[in-house]
Amino acid sequence: MKRILYFLLALVAVPALAQRPAADVIETSKGKLSIQPVKHATLVFTWGGKTIYADPDGGAKAFEGLAEPDLILITDIHGDHFNLETLKAINTSHAVIIVPQAVADQMPEDLKAKAVVLNNGKTTTQLNIVVKAVPMYNLPETADSKHPKGRGNGYVLTFGNKNVYLSGDTSGIPEMRSLKNIDVAFVCMNLPYTMDVPEAAAATLDFKPKIVYPYHYRGANGLSDVEAFKKTVNGKDKGIDVRVRNWYAE
Repeated sequence: MKRILYFLLALVAVPALAQRPAADVIETSKGKLSIQPVKHATLVFTWGGKTIYADPDGGAKAFEGLAEPDLILITDIHGDHFNLETLKAINTSHAVIIVPQAVADQMPEDLKAKAVVLNNGKTTTQLNIVVKAVPMYNLPETADSKHPKGRGNGYVLTFGNKNVYLSGDTSGIPEMRSLKNIDVAFVCMNLPYTMDVPEAAAATLDFKPKIVYPYHYRGANGLSDVEAFKKTVNGKDKGIDVRVRNWYAE
């Protein structure tokens, strides 16, 4: 009876682990790169014995069973990207935090001391990972844009010989469409904040990543049709590996 009770308690204690999609592993010239979807815009990379959090959100519970971060990437000021409560809940004691200036301006002093400010077009190397900040913004560019050009960052990360692109919150901008040699891409698609599925598919077909994950696909009217994204992309280019994962299992 006790064994059954312990088993049931264990199931209750780790719901986040049970619901989280399995990690994918990509081979690089300097070891395996693990890609762990978490939720919405949040994911975790593991490479070279280091752990990288992208846009951590969801509190400490979202990261149960995962190593503490050595590097944190934040793309923009909105709460699903820059979540101060989550940053306070997780252990950032030995983490470097890469942010655009707009995020740094909103950080408390203890986190700002760990920050490396990186604006569009700039590059830094941290933990042997080259990190380049690339533009992310809405089209058309308007005075009341949710994501004006220059405020937030997409990122291109280089792990050994593999280039990984995080779109952040963006439309299918020229800077995305002209990317070269992207091995893995994470592309957003949620109206009215970023772009719809056809625009995301068209942009993806322009820069032709080897692997693409639709992510950040919950919008004002629910979840975007990621299967339609996959069908559209592969209908024109079967060589692109579209990996649909459940980022909203909670």
